[in-house]
Amino acid sequence: MKRATTPRVFEIPYPRSVGPINYRGMFELYLKEVRRFTKIWTQTVLAPSITVILFLIVFSYAFDRPSVGGVPFSDFLVPGLIMMTIIQNAFANTSSSILIAKVQGNIVDVLMPPLGPVELLFAWSFGAITRGLAVGFVAGLIMSVFANIHFHNFWLILYFSFTGSMFMAFAGIIGAIWADKFDHMAAVTNFVITPLTFLSGTFYTIDRLPEALRFICNYNPFFYVIDGFRYGFLGHETISINIGILVTGLTSVILMLISYGFVRTGYKLKN
Repeated sequence: MKRATTPRVFEIPYPRSVGPINYRGMFELYLKEVRRFTKIWTQTVLAPSITVILFLIVFSYAFDRPSVGGVPFSDFLVPGLIMMTIIQNAFANTSSSILIAKVQGNIVDVLMPPLGPVELLFAWSFGAITRGLAVGFVAGLIMSVFANIHFHNFWLILYFSFTGSMFMAFAGIIGAIWADKFDHMAAVTNFVITPLTFLSGTFYTIDRLPEALRFICNYNPFFYVIDGFRYGFLGHETISINIGILVTGLTSVILMLISYGFVRTGYKLKN
């Protein structure tokens, strides 16, 4: 005789109340961005760190450079290289994440959930900041084997590393939304990001440049973030540190507003 079974009763969950800000959704998208680069950490974290080590070795040992500001040239070079890899990887994280989603057609998976422009921007940008700071930390640890790392002002190091990676994260968002294919993004990287990086004083002090290039540096936000970051380590500044704080903070706000406008209107995202 077959025993009668009691039918299973499934409870239907009540809808989750999101509220003015969807913190849960924003955090989950942030975790998605972090998992993107940690899953292939040898490519996204270790490889850029090895690249800056090669820069350090070549410029320190292949060229006979005098000391700068009373410190060996290799020690002077380290902060600039750390910041260079921070901003490049912050830019790469947002630009690749959004552009790949657009090209593959799965950007809808991000736009459909109840996430507003602010939540999307914060999740994307903080994922990029996390990657930039992670790569910078690993690069600094490795470079400490080849050069002495000095600490002059920890809070300035933290400020410029955060704002530098932040405005580059927003720059990556703007570039990825504007770009329709990978060639467009490559053009932005090759003709905007790379020239501004190499004209930022990463490998030199700008007083060694011709007057025309020095003029360009004065309007290059990369110069201010690298100069301020280097001051946090060495106490060496090319321009007033207060100007650097103002410029990097203002650049972050301007790029954030532009990014917000793009996401808010759905420019090249919803059409």
